[in-house]
Amino acid sequence: MTPHLLNVYNRADPLFERGDGSWLFTREGDAYLDCVGGIATNALGHAHPALVAALTGQAQKLWHISNMFRVAGQERLADALTAASFADRVFFANSGTEAIECALKMARRYHFVRGAPERTMIYGFAGAFHGRSYAAINAAGNPAYVEGFGDRLPGYATLDLGDVKAIASAIAASTTAAVIIEPVQGEGGARDVPRALLRLIRGLCRRHGVLLIYDEVQAGMGRTGRLFAHQWHRGIEPDIMAVAKALGCGFPVGACLATAEAASGMAPGTHGSTFGGNPLAMAVANAAFDIIAAPETLAHVRDVAQLLRSGLESLRRNYPAIIRDIRGRGLLIGVALHPNNRAFVAVAREQKLLLAAGGDNIVRLLPALNISAADAGEALRRFEASCIAMQVEAAA
Repeated sequence: MTPHLLNVYNRADPLFERGDGSWLFTREGDAYLDCVGGIATNALGHAHPALVAALTGQAQKLWHISNMFRVAGQERLADALTAASFADRVFFANSGTEAIECALKMARRYHFVRGAPERTMIYGFAGAFHGRSYAAINAAGNPAYVEGFGDRLPGYATLDLGDVKAIASAIAASTTAAVIIEPVQGEGGARDVPRALLRLIRGLCRRHGVLLIYDEVQAGMGRTGRLFAHQWHRGIEPDIMAVAKALGCGFPVGACLATAEAASGMAPGTHGSTFGGNPLAMAVANAAFDIIAAPETLAHVRDVAQLLRSGLESLRRNYPAIIRDIRGRGLLIGVALHPNNRAFVAVAREQKLLLAAGGDNIVRLLPALNISAADAGEALRRFEASCIAMQVEAAA
């Protein structure tokens, strides 16, 4: 590996040359079953023909013109996203982090234009992950990501999901601008936030004039079997929501969605992006949206998720010294382990099964939304082989 890359990743050894559906292939021709999906990003697998056609077709016409001019693909995708959600307005960016940045700025700007500039506090939750920018790491508050970068940004604090009294007190404070939460935590342990807690937070925010931000960068765009994770529950819609990852199925696209009310402070000049929503990105994202939002795709996610979850529950019973718990929702699956999760990921890689580690010693399965039942069954077989290998290693 070249020494000229910034040393901020612990990269694994396989050097992949191509992908096809749920499979990745090395230069040597070894096939790996991909249950990482670019970290919940390659939602339609690798080299999906509709996405390849959209990208190559657009590449022959127009790549980039900036946001000085209208982009037809933006208008089409904004109409589709708002028709399928709570939102009235959409801002297109290049990543989930950028979508989060827009959401945080939008929340503070909302109160500023209403004559309450003191309302700047934004509360996140322990275990959250909102991206790697300075504002995003402060919104999540994970010590591993904020240490070494100077003082914490003012106006950010972290709450515990289990401390209802502290949550209520924070939302009621006169300086609070917004609450940001993942309806299903990804990096933080594949935790599905209880419906009752989401309803409580939604009600408190509404009562106190606080904006509610959902981070659905990982859980959104079909990952849980609904187009957006919060749509499993009625009456808890956010004011602002960040999506990305699966929105472009591997092409860098992010979006910040908002109600007209929440977005009302964002006037020309308050935010922007040079590359965000360019014609190439929009061509891919529109093609991806049409497939992901289709009822048959979402139904398939629910069916194959049930297959995987049932299989993993069976493995939990058969390998209690390895598996503690099964978590998550849909195809955002977390398996909490007794042995070290990163050691398990390495062992699974020897079985040519690709998994992602996560907080609270979990491994995540984040397969393509269109993974076949046969490939899901193969993932279970390779996961069991990894459990056996871990047992053998522990006994040695």
